Amino acid sequence: MDERPREPLWRAIAADAEVPGRRESWAQLVCLACVDTLEQVDAAILALRSNPRSEEVLGASDRWAAKLAELQYTAGEGPGVEAFGSGSPVLVPDLSVEQVRWPGFAEAALAVGAAAVFAFPLRLGAIRLGTLELLRRRPGGLPSAERRDAALAADLTTASLLRHSHEAEQAGHDFAPRPIASYQDVSVATGMLAAQLQITLDDAFARLRAHAFSRNRSVLDVARDVLERRIALDEPAE
Repeated sequence: MDERPREPLWRAIAADAEVPGRRESWAQLVCLACVDTLEQVDAAILALRSNPRSEEVLGASDRWAAKLAELQYTAGEGPGVEAFGSGSPVLVPDLSVEQVRWPGFAEAALAVGAAAVFAFPLRLGAIRLGTLELLRRRPGGLPSAERRDAALAADLTTASLLRHSHEAEQAGHDFAPRPIASYQDVSVATGMLAAQLQITLDDAFARLRAHAFSRNRSVLDVARDVLERRIALDEPAE
């Protein structure tokens, strides 16, 4: 494998996580380098995940990629969700044939022009941090060399995140990379609903998600409406 064309990607991953004054975050640079380096990739997403309710999008190569990350979070399903849960890559060369597998996400993603998604878990042994997701606007698989590069990029990204976290811990402060999209408001709204309605956090989150999905809105927008008391989700069924 000729690594020379891929050097910008490896350099981006190996760079310091956060440099004051830099316009793009480290994760943004990684996503942009994926798109520049991998010829069959149109966009990239780097997301931290810990459970179905907790996610932060650290990087997205463009607004389209960020939109697809939000659609997947709202639907609660898709290649990234599955790759994180299984710990194995989920490669989807034609999203149109996966509408039974992920009915909510696939329909919404196809509607905004996504045709193929390739999700690689950020994992080291039993440690799972999130996903690196590569997107295409046209159907088709990744060439074998690009699959290998993407898998290596995910492994190196995992190692880089763990290294930055360790260095921050050694310095006595938290490692807190800047997300481009945080769903913290969803967590707060979920807790508020759970307390108000005396239901579990999972049930409260499901209520938020169902309301968002039924109205073709993002769960983040619905959560903010709940926090601002513009809507109330206290009916028996939504």
